[in-house]
Amino acid sequence: MSTDEPSVPIVCDECETETRVPLDDLADALDKHNAQKHDGESVAEVDPAIKERLADLVAEDLGLFDEEATEEP
Repeated sequence: MSTDEPSVPIVCDECETETRVPLDDLADALDKHNAQKHDGESVAEVDPAIKERLADLVAEDLGLFDEEATEEP
């Protein structure tokens, strides 16, 4: 993995593991782990703190936190 390539932490509470994978490989890495270790069940996931932060950034970028966005017409 190149040091310039962003990586994402993934965690599996059931296996008690945490690792980082390149962003481009994220979906495949999660699918592979869950298929091999958990019969395809979505157990391993992106670190919940990262998911929450990304959701906040997207919501902010879309203006969902603006007071005007919550006002009824």
